[in-house]
Amino acid sequence: MNGLRSAIGFLTILPLAPSRTNGSMASARGWFPLVGLMIGVILVSIEFLLLLFLGLPEAGWHGFTLLSAVTFSHYTPSTLLWAALIVLIVIVLTRALHLDGFMDSCDALLGGFDRERRLEILRDPHVGAFAVIGVVFLLLLKMVAVADLPVAWLPPTGPIRVTILLLFPCLSRWAMLLTMELYPYARSNGLGTAFFSGDRGRFSRHLIFGFVFTLAVSVALAGVVGIILLAAACVVAWTVGAWATRLLGGVTGDIFGGVNEITEVVVLLLALRLIDSSSFAIQSPLFELFRSGTQ
Repeated sequence: MNGLRSAIGFLTILPLAPSRTNGSMASARGWFPLVGLMIGVILVSIEFLLLLFLGLPEAGWHGFTLLSAVTFSHYTPSTLLWAALIVLIVIVLTRALHLDGFMDSCDALLGGFDRERRLEILRDPHVGAFAVIGVVFLLLLKMVAVADLPVAWLPPTGPIRVTILLLFPCLSRWAMLLTMELYPYARSNGLGTAFFSGDRGRFSRHLIFGFVFTLAVSVALAGVVGIILLAAACVVAWTVGAWATRLLGGVTGDIFGGVNEITEVVVLLLALRLIDSSSFAIQSPLFELFRSGTQ
């Protein structure tokens, strides 16, 4: 299980990484979607505890009235403040690792003029205008998307907010794994090289395991909508990876972080669009099974 521990230690602030890697970083990438789901579970748990601590209505699985005191149909200062807190929790849980990669990717892919200069920018610890503009818009989009998530248990659609908060970190980590498997690494050294020893390719065991796990989680939590969101995450991984490979000759650790951040925003925004559509509704087999078992 060193691979799982390495994935947790690398992707989160949790001190679970093994003292000796012995190639465990290469096997860690297959566990990325599971770690993403763990981040979602932690996020939902923290939100649940904070709401109880702040004295909001008592929780109940049958009515799911925990969040009923908050109305998200119109933005209010308290709504946006709460959404900002949720986004901040995700950043803290991940040590802003992916956010840093996204900022570096913005500077390199948008500000460089040739491959050598772009790779040099990726190594530069300073941030430029593209990074600042990009991260501001990214965080604003995340905050508004989280603020706009429905919050009550809405039969027969289930707990939409909980479902999306669980799912979007899982899908974004799957997108990172897919990018790793589809595209070559741009440099002979760097933080991301630790993940590239061992088997790679379109049908590696890490890719198969990650896909099966992510598909199962997506269907269990969101049904057909989960499959659509999974497809969107794949499109982001393919698109950003292809763009970076064209400009850099491959991908880097910063590109992986950028893929993660962009996928989170795309999944959140697409989920909101599907929720608002009369043609789609989140049907959660897992939550429906839980509800039927408690009745």
